[in-house]
Amino acid sequence: MEHTEEDTVPLHRPDAPAWSPFAPPEVNAQFAAGPETVHNPRTSDHVPSAPPPPATPMPAGPQAAGTPAAGGWPTPPAQGPTGSLPVPAFPDHAGALERLGVTADDFASRRVVPPRPPVAETGLRGALHRLSFGMVALPPGPRERARQRAVETVRRNFGGLRQITVVNPKGGAGKTVAVLMLAMTFGRHRGGYVLAWDNNETQGTLGMRAQQDFHVRTVRDLLRDLDHFKGPTGRIGDLSQYVRAQGGAMFDVLASDESATAGEMLTAQAFGDLREAVSRFYKLIVVDTGNNVRAANWQAAIDATDQLVVTMSARNDSAETAARMLDHLEQTGRRDLVRGAVSVVSMPAHRKDVDLPAVQRHFAARTRAVLLAPYEKLLDSGEPIRYDSLSKASSAAWLRIGAAVAEGL
Repeated sequence: MEHTEEDTVPLHRPDAPAWSPFAPPEVNAQFAAGPETVHNPRTSDHVPSAPPPPATPMPAGPQAAGTPAAGGWPTPPAQGPTGSLPVPAFPDHAGALERLGVTADDFASRRVVPPRPPVAETGLRGALHRLSFGMVALPPGPRERARQRAVETVRRNFGGLRQITVVNPKGGAGKTVAVLMLAMTFGRHRGGYVLAWDNNETQGTLGMRAQQDFHVRTVRDLLRDLDHFKGPTGRIGDLSQYVRAQGGAMFDVLASDESATAGEMLTAQAFGDLREAVSRFYKLIVVDTGNNVRAANWQAAIDATDQLVVTMSARNDSAETAARMLDHLEQTGRRDLVRGAVSVVSMPAHRKDVDLPAVQRHFAARTRAVLLAPYEKLLDSGEPIRYDSLSKASSAAWLRIGAAVAEGL
């Protein structure tokens, strides 16, 4: 077959390079493979191709692909397999992410809002912040920082139901006051779901010192109607007929029978059944105990305890009774409970003839912490406690005590 001039495709010029980024890919591929002939796309014949000129020597040093070489033409990029197009080099992003272990949780972490820098709210620093309409923002002082840490400790998540048990076999040791003040502290700062429970084996005083409600039902009434709360029909609204709400203190009270002739004492089985029922509605239970360590319900409360609180007045007889009770607990296999206990010493109106250092030394050697509760006439009166009338000193002291207790929960 005879070829015309217009059918001829110029394939090579003596001054042309062996590869050009402007040439069709199939032409570049055939030059890379070094064929003897190149197919003319406009005809079915093969035209002999002239050998390519010698490659221009690569200058010393690295040179990016596609940049002009010494002869003025771009240098071809690195070739892949024979006859294939050049493969660009990209970073291994997928491999890098896999090595870093990136998951959806990393993306979801954007929802975590970083806390704002703390600003003083009390004292002179807080007054300056308010008077300047927020323009002067000073950090809180040491006392306010300590209070903020205590509040954060009280508010933290305990991971389930927890029971605080307050003990001392001696009457007048401050157990009932401690139960109410701890329940108030946790209730106000945690927002409710706190129950103060009088587990006295006979006649208790928790219901007398608490705020009164529209009913006078006690733990014995709840025990009688307990079957109503064991099934799926039991609701916290129904439980309000048996517990006494404490208003702004944000906790409830389950009182013991206030009659001295109520009948038989509560058993360990009764305590367990009651605890199982109320645990469906409360996250924290603060248990007041009686004066008989041999009573079955006293022993049952100890066995269910997560944090033990030992109360005493700053008197030798009250402290010695508490110390002998700790001996009993250690001898019955509750050594760890004693070691983690918090001791609370209620101070009298006057410290005359009070050997406070001896009391502190003894219980500091046996329990985790020893804290002082300042004298408060309102708490010492025996009347129902008006929580809003408490002094700032008492509220601050019981917040510190509550934080120490919360550390063990």
